[in-house]
Amino acid sequence: MVEDDGSLVVRCFSQDGEDRRDYDFSRLHMAPGLRDALLAAFVKRTAPGAGLTSLQSVNKVHGAVVRLDRYLETLAWPPTELAHLKAEHIDGFYESRRHIDSIRVDLRHLRQLLALADGVSAAVSARLAGPLPKQIRGEGRQSYSRAELKRIAEASRADLRAAAARIRGNRELLRRVRSGEDIAQGDRSVARRLDLLDWVDRFADVPRASAPSPSASSPFPRPCTWVSRLGSVVEFVSALHLTIAETAAGAVLLAAMTGENPEVILKTPAAHHRADGYTGERATAIVGLRKPRRGHRAFMDLAISDVPDWISIPAQPEQVTTRDELHTPFGLYLLLHELTARSRALMGSDRLLVGYCAAGGKGASRGLRPLMYAGLHVAQLGRTQGLMRDEPDERGELVPLPLRLDLLRLTFIELHQMPVAHTEQTAVTSYLARNRGNITEYRKVVAAALTNEVAKARARGAVAVMSAEDVQRARSVPEVVAAEQQLDVAVLKRVVARELDTVLAACTDNRNGPHGLPGQPCPASFMLCLGCECARALPHHLPVQVLTHDRLVERRGQMDPLQWAERFAGPHAQLANLLAQHGEVAISDARHGATDAERSLAERFLNRELDLR
Repeated sequence: MVEDDGSLVVRCFSQDGEDRRDYDFSRLHMAPGLRDALLAAFVKRTAPGAGLTSLQSVNKVHGAVVRLDRYLETLAWPPTELAHLKAEHIDGFYESRRHIDSIRVDLRHLRQLLALADGVSAAVSARLAGPLPKQIRGEGRQSYSRAELKRIAEASRADLRAAAARIRGNRELLRRVRSGEDIAQGDRSVARRLDLLDWVDRFADVPRASAPSPSASSPFPRPCTWVSRLGSVVEFVSALHLTIAETAAGAVLLAAMTGENPEVILKTPAAHHRADGYTGERATAIVGLRKPRRGHRAFMDLAISDVPDWISIPAQPEQVTTRDELHTPFGLYLLLHELTARSRALMGSDRLLVGYCAAGGKGASRGLRPLMYAGLHVAQLGRTQGLMRDEPDERGELVPLPLRLDLLRLTFIELHQMPVAHTEQTAVTSYLARNRGNITEYRKVVAAALTNEVAKARARGAVAVMSAEDVQRARSVPEVVAAEQQLDVAVLKRVVARELDTVLAACTDNRNGPHGLPGQPCPASFMLCLGCECARALPHHLPVQVLTHDRLVERRGQMDPLQWAERFAGPHAQLANLLAQHGEVAISDARHGATDAERSLAERFLNRELDLR
C-alpha cells in the first residue's frame, strides 16, 4: 500500500492475526523498476499459503532484499530493471558477504523470492537453481553453563519479586483508598499521588496535555505540568503495571524452566485450564500453545506444573521454601497472570506477557503492549542486570554474558537431555550436536571422570607381581617364596604351574576374595583382578596384559569419551602401572610374540564373552 507520505509499505500479519509489521520498500536505494519488481515478488512470497508461517520468517526475506540493495548500491553501474540483474551480481553479492554465516540463508530466500518475480533472466535463474555455497560454520551457538543459568534465573527472579512487591503494595493502597480510607490525611502531595494511582489503574497512563508541546521532539502529548512535578510517567504507570523489561524477565524464566521456542514463549496465552481442579494437589495449568512450523501439529498443550526446576535453583535446595512462587513453572505462570491481569483487561489482550513500554516507534505507540521484540528487550535486560560469563577473557577481564531466549532453550535441552516440542532426532542433530557450549562442559565431565577413576584405581592398589626370578626360586625353594608371597606352598605350586590363571593374573583364593560371599566362587569380572589382593601377576601373563592395554587404547578413540572414562579409565591406569614395572624391550617382545590363543583370549575378554551370564 502507499502511505500518505508516498512510502511503499507491505503490511504483513502473523498467521494467527495477532501481530502485524510494516515493511517499507521506499527506503531501498535501487532503481524504481527493480524495486517495484522485488516488491511485487515480496507480496506473493508473503501472501497467505505461500509457506511463511511467522513474521520472523518474513523478516529474513526482507532482510535479504535490504542486504542485496546495499551491495548493488556499491556498484558503478547497478541494474535498474530485474531483467538487467545478472548472475555476476549474485556472485558478487555472495563474495561481498561470504565471511558472514547468514549469506547462505540470504541466497536461499532470494532464490525463493525471485522464483516468483517476472522478468528474471535465464542466467540468473540457472545460477540460483544451482547448489548453494557450503555453509561456513563459525563457533556456533553456545549454551549457558549451569552456573550462568542460575545467575540468569536469579537476576530475573529478583526483578519479578521487586515488581510483585511494588504492584501488590500499590493495589492494596488503591483498594484502601477506594474503600473510603483517608490515607492522605490532608497532605495535598499524597492526595495527588493517590489520584494518579487511580488514573493509572483506569487508563494505564497519566493525565496529558491536549496537544504536544511545540518545542517537544516527541509527537505525543506531554504529561500535565503537575504530573511532571511529582515524577516520571514510567514511575507512575509501573506502580500498577509491569514494565516491558520486567515482562522480558518473565519470558526469560519461562524459557529457562520450559525450554520452549522464543516465539511460543512470547505468545503464551493467559487462558488456561486447571488440570488439578483447584484441589491443591500438584497444581497444574494446561496452556494451549502454537508453533507454526509444525504444520498440522502446530497446536499443542503445555502442562505447567508446580514442580521445582532443580537445575536453575540455588546450590542449596533447602533454602527454597514452598512459598517461593518463582521456582516452579506453575508459580511463575500464576504470578505473571496476576501481575498482568489489569494490563490485559485494558488492552483487551489474551497474551500473558504484556507490559508498559515508554518508547514508541513506527507502527507502534508507547503504552501497554505485548512483548514482541524479545531479542531487543531480553538483550537489554541482560545488560541492565550486569550478567557476566564464567570465564574471563585472555586479559583476565570479565566478559558480558549475552542474554537470548534461543540460548536458554538450547541450555534447557542440553541440561535436561530431552526434546521440547520436537523429535529426539531433532534434539540431537539441530541442538545438541551444534551446541558449542556443551563441549566445554562435556570435557570437564570427562576430565572429572578420568581423574575419579584413576584415583579409585590407585586407591584399590596394584596387583602383586612375581618376577621371573621369583618364579624360578618358587620351583627350587617354594617355602621361602610362599612366605614372601603370603601364600600356602600348595597354592604357590599351582600358581607357578599355571593351574590358577584367570586372564590377566592368577587367582590364589577364588572362594574367599573381597568381591564375593565367603566360601562362594568369586563372581567379579576378571578386570578386577588388577587390584585384587588374591591376584598374582606372573611373566607369562604379560602378553595378554599388553594386548588388553593396547585394545583399551584403541577403544578410547572408538567410544564416547565419557563412556570410556567410566568403564576403562581405571583398568587402563592399573595396566599402565603394571606394565611400567617391565622394560620396553620386554613389553615389545610380549606384544610381537603373543600367540593366536592369547590374542583370542584378549579379544573375548574385552568383548565380555568370559563374563557370567
